[in-house]
Amino acid sequence: MTPAPLVLWLTGLPCSGKSTVAALVTEALGGHGLTVRLLDGDALRRTLSSDLGFSPEARVEQARRAAHVAQEALDAGEFPVVAVISPSHEAREAARAVLGEAMAVVHVDAPVAVCEARDVKGMYARARRGELADFTGVSAPYDAPADPALHLDTEHETPAESARRVVELVRARAALPAAAVGRAAR
Repeated sequence: MTPAPLVLWLTGLPCSGKSTVAALVTEALGGHGLTVRLLDGDALRRTLSSDLGFSPEARVEQARRAAHVAQEALDAGEFPVVAVISPSHEAREAARAVLGEAMAVVHVDAPVAVCEARDVKGMYARARRGELADFTGVSAPYDAPADPALHLDTEHETPAESARRVVELVRARAALPAAAVGRAAR
């Protein structure tokens, strides 16, 4: 059975667990024979969006660009998993304008204090010292999605538990066989 078109859009604060969960989901879905395309915000910032800053307008453009790449992957028969902060409703709506109903927003949620404790790069500390402008969660807001397809509490769930829940969402929305859900729990 061919899965229905679906783009997983993981959004959350820096260090909330988006990339970790996305990598586990990518591995689980790939293990089920799907060709999965992981689009990580950091990698996109180094390449496709290297010309963008972190202003609200630039973040909307970053989301729009990521959505276009995800749509190209979807058109090529791949399963896109996008892990980008996309901190505003406007940024996520720019992505939805490209992806339509195929976009499933997954809110990867952890309190700022938890994200800051996980921050091995020291970005939160730099932002608090004023060295990073427009840093989401410190000097720039994060608007949590009002009605995500899935809400992950990464303060209390392990990455494997969160990934399993995302794969369950995929199974329900994209007609993925049950065997793929078990792979996410490993």
